[in-house]
Parts: sequence; C-alpha cells; structure tokens
Amino acid sequence: MIKKTKIIMGMPVTLMTPTELESEAAFHNTFSFFEQVDRLYSPYIDTSDVSRINRREINESDYSLEMYEILELATKTKTETNGYFDVWHDGIFDPSGIVKGWAIQRAANIMRHYSDDFYVEAGGDIQVQGENDHNAPWRIGVRNPFDRNQNVSVVSLDNHAIATSGTAIKGQHIYNPVTSEPPTDIVSLSVIAPKIIDADRMATAAFAMGSRGIGFIENLAGYEAFMIDTNKRVTATSGWKNFEVQEK
Repeated sequence: MIKKTKIIMGMPVTLMTPTELESEAAFHNTFSFFEQVDRLYSPYIDTSDVSRINRREINESDYSLEMYEILELATKTKTETNGYFDVWHDGIFDPSGIVKGWAIQRAANIMRHYSDDFYVEAGGDIQVQGENDHNAPWRIGVRNPFDRNQNVSVVSLDNHAIATSGTAIKGQHIYNPVTSEPPTDIVSLSVIAPKIIDADRMATAAFAMGSRGIGFIENLAGYEAFMIDTNKRVTATSGWKNFEVQEK
C-alpha cells in the first residue's frame, strides 16, 4: 500500500493506492489541488476569496466559476435540508461545510486519472474507489467519540464515501441555522453515500438537526447513517448493516 499524509486546510489529508504505478504524480497533483483550495476558500487566510468576500472586496460579478458552483451547491443543500444548512451566519460567509466534501470529490477525480483503486481522506471524510491492497473493499472505522482509540463500527466500502460530523475533535462547531443554537443531544453522526460531496453536506445538516437527523437520513434514498447521542446510545439507519463488517 502506498500512503502519504500532509497537513493541508488545517487537517490531515491522506492519499492511498495499492500500487506504485504513477502514484508519485497522482499524489503530487492531488495534494497541490488541496493546497490551492486552502488558498482560495479558507476563511482563516486573509488573502482567500472567502476572506475578501467577507471584507466586501469582491462583488458577486467577480466570483470565480468554482465559487458560483460552491454557492449553488450550498443553496441547493439549504433547500434540500429545509434550512438546516447555511453557509451564511450572522452576515459572515463560511463555506467550509461545502468546500471540504467538494474538494475531496475533485481530488478523487484527479486520482481517478491515475488509478482505479484509491482512498482520499481529508479530516476524517473519505472517498474510496475499487479495492485495497488485499483485493478487497476498503475498511473504514467509525471512531468512538468518547474514546478515539476505539471503533464503534467498521464498514466495507468500494465506490462509496463516508463523512462524519461531530464534536470529538473540534468541539461544538456546528450550529442549527433554524434556531441559531448548536445541537446538544448528539455527539457524532456519520453518513455513507456514493459521493463524498453529498455525504459531507448531509452529515453536517443532519448533525445540525440533533437527534432528529438520523430520521432525515433514513428518508433519503441512497444514504445511510450512524448516530451516537450524548448518552452514548447508538442509532443507525435500516441499511447501515449492509455496509457494516461483522467481526468474527
């Protein structure tokens, strides 16, 4: 297995492929893309387009095509989630809830030019394709938010993605746009979907809904979810078991 990790966008970005064939070029181009995304869309970099928008230095007519794409996806997500996703908060623009999944999806497209089998992860959100170095689907662990050294579930994925929203690493950083208050009844919610761009945004929105978020995902075709509440209780959608590895 060829594996490399870099800290980009303030988080570990990991790329893996089971073969060395063209891996050097694949990794270089993919990491370079993530670095470009950080420069343009980080709310923490003064020269980024996001920071310039918040300082009112860029008019909407000057937005890049990528920025329009991100905003269009954010608007779509807000509608699809009945307002539980919003990139604007108290007049501040922060597209982080869209950009990470969008960037991983774009990065996967880059990797796909070089290999049929790969793993792309940024900050715990993962897109995989094909098989690992054991000629089997990729196995992904869902960490216990109360004990990060323990997995509470392990799933087997081939051409799917998994994204987790929660408080274990960053603390309480997701707010409910409907009430302007953070959810306080759950600590972790993981979503599986065919594409990370969808798994990531729906995980963020579902977490913002609190314990009702698992029901929201249950009713979305093609999505499954795994939720842990503040009382350490686990709730999963009906199809999660189809991905879960049953340890012998």
